[in-house]
Amino acid sequence: MGVQNSPDTRQNPEPDLARMLSATDLAGTRDGFERLWTPHRMVYIEGDDRPLTDEPGPDCPFCRAPAGDDETGLVIARGRWAYVVLNLYPYNPGHLLVCPYRHVCLYPDLDEAETVEVARLTQRAMRVLAGVSRPRGFNLGMNQGSVAGAGIAAHLHQHIVPRWDGDSNFFPVVARTKAVPQLLAETRRLLAEAWAREETTEQESEQATGPA
Repeated sequence: MGVQNSPDTRQNPEPDLARMLSATDLAGTRDGFERLWTPHRMVYIEGDDRPLTDEPGPDCPFCRAPAGDDETGLVIARGRWAYVVLNLYPYNPGHLLVCPYRHVCLYPDLDEAETVEVARLTQRAMRVLAGVSRPRGFNLGMNQGSVAGAGIAAHLHQHIVPRWDGDSNFFPVVARTKAVPQLLAETRRLLAEAWAREETTEQESEQATGPA
């Protein structure tokens, strides 16, 4: 008996990639829903960027952010004891975090100078957001401890979330997803520029009202 040769795959035509990618060639039943694919959020869902320990240092994103340049770290402004940074996973566009440089987990752990600066940075952040984005309101708050909802409980951070009428919808409820219409880099640029103008205006005002 002769040996039966296996089919020569070289004689088969190349598959039509466009046809293979057609929905009609894939399994599934149309259900009337559109899909918003957000694969970048898998990093957050799987916790790949969360600290492995509660110790200070480069493993903590709030210790790491101010260690580099502002653009890379999404830093909006720096004070002496605390800084302001865009939330990498914003609830709304312009969702800011005010963080002390020092790696502390609870609000009572802040010393007097840190407490004052966190408060002042929060006030200025609200003014800057009001000028740039014109929100109708704000949510302010700190989640103290993982049981209270803190994603990174070891390094204190205060949330400043601008709010607009109708900014809540079904996405967070049914899919744990927020649709954010502006890229973080563009949001950071706009807010950082507005912050610098706010500081300049304040300094000029102080000089104008100072001693002659």
